[in-house]
Amino acid sequence: MGQQAMSFDKLAERQILKAQAEGALDHLEGEGKPLSVRPHEDAVGIGMRIMAEAGTLPREFELKKAVDKQFLVLQATTGALERKAEMKKLADLTLRLEIEREARRSFFK
Repeated sequence: MGQQAMSFDKLAERQILKAQAEGALDHLEGEGKPLSVRPHEDAVGIGMRIMAEAGTLPREFELKKAVDKQFLVLQATTGALERKAEMKKLADLTLRLEIEREARRSFFK
């Protein structure tokens, strides 16, 4: 297993342990039952699926969704002042997303 794959495994494990410690994985549908494993799904994929089903995705994923949503808001905005305000929101979300991505990249080095 390459270093990047091993690092991703560690990152995913940390995210799962964090969600577990915060109680976000308690009382999920199917708790205490064997996991249904999909073809070609590894342990990281299973963990990410469980986190997604519990609504505890990593912050980078949440920010990406927020950026996409804000981009649609900006497209629908017509007034100059309103567009400027929506562009500022998009820039802020994009910056925060890039900070999260850079933190992930640094973790993999």
